[in-house]
Amino acid sequence: MRIAIVTESFLPQVNGVTNTVRHTLDHLLDLGHQAMVIAPGPGPTTYRSAPVVRVRSVGLPGYRSFSVGLPDSAVERSLREFRPDLVHLASPFALGVTGLRAAERLGLPTVAIYQTDIAGFARHYGIRADAAISKWVGRIHRRVDRTLVPSTSAHEQLAALGVSNLHMWRRGVSLDLFSPARRSQELHDSWTQGSPGSLVIGYVGRLAPEKQVSRLLEISSVPGTRLVVVGDGPARSWLAKHLPDATFTGMLRGEELAQAFASLDVFVHTGESETFCQTIQEAQASGVPVVAPAVGGPLDLVTPGRTGLLFKPGEAGGLRRCVETLAFDEDLRAAVAREGITSVAQRSWATVVDELIDVHYAAALHRVAGAAA
Repeated sequence: MRIAIVTESFLPQVNGVTNTVRHTLDHLLDLGHQAMVIAPGPGPTTYRSAPVVRVRSVGLPGYRSFSVGLPDSAVERSLREFRPDLVHLASPFALGVTGLRAAERLGLPTVAIYQTDIAGFARHYGIRADAAISKWVGRIHRRVDRTLVPSTSAHEQLAALGVSNLHMWRRGVSLDLFSPARRSQELHDSWTQGSPGSLVIGYVGRLAPEKQVSRLLEISSVPGTRLVVVGDGPARSWLAKHLPDATFTGMLRGEELAQAFASLDVFVHTGESETFCQTIQEAQASGVPVVAPAVGGPLDLVTPGRTGLLFKPGEAGGLRRCVETLAFDEDLRAAVAREGITSVAQRSWATVVDELIDVHYAAALHRVAGAAA
């Protein structure tokens, strides 16, 4: 099979969309399929054996390092030359629309992955156009052959916009990478120097306004704990100024990231606009109890009291109380960690991408072939 992936983000950008595309590509190529990527901004022009076509882009206001794809004739030209069996639209909004129009003109089936709450993302950069953005997102997904959503809340969100043919497709987790076995007591101790015996509370992810990382201030003074922040982004300098006692590791990848995850005692996620929340799965696979907001994607990933704790975003002090509950109860931490590992044990990327190919790609191909007949 020949698959063209039109994505709103790809390497060197590191985020949920990029990571999902990368894992999808890896498994497609491992199975012997052929793939091509069309992506915005500068970056590598190949990924393993797959060509990466770079198109015109502009930096996002307030986050210039994030490239937004612009309409470009190279999209249709590349699709015409590659002759894919199907076009995979990764979190379509800007470049994805160009890819969708080109696929329609070429008579190609489309599968769209809904992954980003665009309205929520834009709001944190001062763009308040929820109604217009939602209308645009709904229009995109009503035109594709099949839309895949990562969570119950995402399904409800798109259904309310009149989108039909919605199907659940959750994210995988690299079970060969994220594991309790990666825990390093030496690394843990380096984070707690000056306060031996302290617990390490950690955040992992982009340091950006849409992640609401300013909430970390709420937990920076929990007695007997030290705060570690893993990641980078436009909010890092603000956080460093307001969290002088926290440890900032910068962006980590691969085994370094897995070791950092497993060496935490509690993982905290702060943002409310997650359609899924991949870092929750990675923490659970690492044997680390999770605290997350009771909204969006985390509602499907965290069973309160069993696989983590949820706080109400609008409740003053809710995040801190959840962190304190885990910090002061060693037995609860251990029980939640065990259940978290069990909850993700069957979610390998290979299993998830096999489902994408065998169920969702196959259905879109069959639908278009049936319409043509």
